[in-house]
Amino acid sequence: MMRTRPLKVALLGCGVVGSEVARIMTTHADDLAQRIGAPVELAGVAVRRPSKVREGIDPALVTTDATALLKRGDIDIAIEVIGGIEPARALITTAFEHGISVVSANKALLAQDGAALHAAAERHGLDLYYEAAVAGAIPLVRPMRESLAGDKINRVMGIVNGTTNFILDKMDSTGAGYQEALDEATALGYAEADPTADVEGYDAAAKAAILAGIAFHTRVRLDDVYREGMTEVSAADFASAKRMGCTIKLLAILERAADGRSVTARVHPAMIPLSHPLASVREAYNAVFVEAEAAGRLMFYGPGAGGAPTASAVLGDLVAVARNKLAEATGPGESAYTQLPVSPMGDVVTRYHISLDVADKPGVLAQVATTFAEHGVSIDTVRQQGKDGEASLVVVTHRAPDAALSGTVEALRKLDTVRGVASIMRVEGE
Repeated sequence: MMRTRPLKVALLGCGVVGSEVARIMTTHADDLAQRIGAPVELAGVAVRRPSKVREGIDPALVTTDATALLKRGDIDIAIEVIGGIEPARALITTAFEHGISVVSANKALLAQDGAALHAAAERHGLDLYYEAAVAGAIPLVRPMRESLAGDKINRVMGIVNGTTNFILDKMDSTGAGYQEALDEATALGYAEADPTADVEGYDAAAKAAILAGIAFHTRVRLDDVYREGMTEVSAADFASAKRMGCTIKLLAILERAADGRSVTARVHPAMIPLSHPLASVREAYNAVFVEAEAAGRLMFYGPGAGGAPTASAVLGDLVAVARNKLAEATGPGESAYTQLPVSPMGDVVTRYHISLDVADKPGVLAQVATTFAEHGVSIDTVRQQGKDGEASLVVVTHRAPDAALSGTVEALRKLDTVRGVASIMRVEGE
């Protein structure tokens, strides 16, 4: 039987995502009520600029006092789409203190303070849902947190930032340089005026921290994630990748150690074979591979950002939390029972693609090979081209600890015959 009294929702933030959430709540109100078992009513919208015209939103609902909205006593669920650390953290805490479950899209806050927020939700017997914080519309958090709860996830690898994928895809398909591709992404609205969070990997690292915590049932903070941006990726790198039958993607890679005693979390550009499914992910799309013991390899693919796709994930969480409210129950909270340490990047076993500018004379290759051997790194392939006393030497290694590979590169820089290290990139996806 349908409950007639509505569940009241406070919307904190009404930008691109928030306005889409409000629109869908209004236009799909009857369907949402049928799916939940009770109507959901937008009871207040907290914003910074109340004078801005917001189509489809009753101006009487708009307020600049988000705290007062949460404290007024009749709110059941808060949707936080403000972003950033503060005031979002204080508002979510206030919501819990007043018996309000929370749906959030705030990856930065969850990556930094997810443990404390989960603890607060559990203490008050409330829900904290955040499907929209990772990979936009792609159902990923809930399948990992619920559908795969009986399995053991060993590895997660994927493209979790649409802006960087758009830029790298354009560099690959058109031969454009980094700045040219970034300018196009900005013109099309895929990149912010300040793209630092995307192109330097901070956005992907926050998502990686959240996914690692869910996958491995341990606490992984943003500071635990090794991060490299993609601003140094060049057209020459793509040319080298094509010669290897590869392309370049900015990847989030989360792994459980073979002995099960630790995990690793990293974000960096990498070459991947064209035969790998992630190589064909184009434009601003996201895709994530999850490898589990029983389920095998699962791939999740779709739009990873944008107002409507992200709002879709928010509304999915709203329906789940509202159903829990009616049942006087809560969904799954934080699972961090394994308490596994996060290993440093130096312990991660990887492969390198290294391009060296060297003197074109006898003995150079032998000297370079000796340097690799002295650091315990085995060479897979070597390609050398020379002209007029200068040469390029491209080395692809076998898998080795990242610390050994980094030490090899530093030693190579000190050789008299090495003029410079043109590029270094990891190779993944075999």
